Amino acid sequence: MGERNLTNQRATGFATRAIHHGYDPLDHQGALSPPLHLTSTFAFPSAAEGGRRFAGEAPGYIYGRIGNPTVALLETRLASLEGGEAALATASGMGAITSAIWSLLKPGDEILTDLTLYGCTFAFFRHGLAQFGITVRHADLTDLAAAEAGFGPRTRLVYFETPANPNMRLVDIAAIAELAHARGALVMVDNTYATPLLQRPLSLGADLVVHSATKYLGGHGDLLAGAAVGRQELIERMRLFGLKDMTGAVLSPFDAFLVLRGLKTLEVRMERHCRSALHLAQLLEAHPAVAAVHYPGLASAPQHDLARRQMPGGFGGMIAFELEGGFDAGLRFMDALELVTIAVSLGDAETLVQHPASMTHSPYSPEERAAHGISEGLIRLSVGLESVEDLEADIGQALDRALDMARAKPLRRAG
Repeated sequence: MGERNLTNQRATGFATRAIHHGYDPLDHQGALSPPLHLTSTFAFPSAAEGGRRFAGEAPGYIYGRIGNPTVALLETRLASLEGGEAALATASGMGAITSAIWSLLKPGDEILTDLTLYGCTFAFFRHGLAQFGITVRHADLTDLAAAEAGFGPRTRLVYFETPANPNMRLVDIAAIAELAHARGALVMVDNTYATPLLQRPLSLGADLVVHSATKYLGGHGDLLAGAAVGRQELIERMRLFGLKDMTGAVLSPFDAFLVLRGLKTLEVRMERHCRSALHLAQLLEAHPAVAAVHYPGLASAPQHDLARRQMPGGFGGMIAFELEGGFDAGLRFMDALELVTIAVSLGDAETLVQHPASMTHSPYSPEERAAHGISEGLIRLSVGLESVEDLEADIGQALDRALDMARAKPLRRAG
């Protein structure tokens, strides 16, 4: 595919590549938006050519479960934005994670993960992989000594999120990659919270990056998608085994089209998410109803220096916090909100709030949540694109009401 006047893609800016990379309208009858290829299969010019494609001896499309031109353009663009050799688009973020794991591990192998993971990832690792002879080890990867002690004799993969969902823990990607590679293990990082605009794990030593493209990459809450980015060899192994044979988590061309549309505004959206989130984190930190705020952009954050070094593009649109009074106070706060919506997911134009212990991280038992750093009163806020003054007013009044109710009525402590 050609690209008009863009001969050196690595020299162009992030937003330019997000809009133009891998596509020239003049190659497609002048269509400014890439065509949507709604087909399940592809014709061969001859029987011999079909055989060569199936044998891997000739390029070209075969069947929609392996590749589609619209999906391929998305993959090319994501690889450029993350700085990887290749990418694989999938039907969901969990589709990307599971396709990678089934491709990289076998019975008897071990995977080392951080204490805090997204609830469905935790369930897949802890309750899924264990049934297939794969050992899952958890360690505090924010502590290099604990991380080093967490490696076992058959550790083949280290997996973590940074920032972590939902408590915003950061892991030093470069340091963990150095430990892992010295022991022959690969490193996979979930970069959903940060996006390739704010953080590029591959440049820090990671081998694979995964995304729930449902979130910031799509950006509008109207699709499900996932992606993995890394070396060509790893991505092709995932495509031809993990995706094609093991999960079938194939992204539809239409959803690929929507993610491509979302990428065009990713930079400007993330700038707004980050700016509003920092403002609201400072508001929360100063309010008497709030017991703790977890946001890496705050100067008071314990990992602020790591965030500044590892996330040069900004600190993201996600905030975790706890109210004085814990669980009940958090529920009162959420029910008092008028503009902010109670819903799971994140990265949408709308600001969303949820209670991880009873919602996204309910696959953990209460004991597991306590052991893995997810408190029962934690609230997760995905800061959207509304006028920040309106968000400030809504969150402020909900905090005030929660505080007034706490003073008027003793709170029941969770647990």
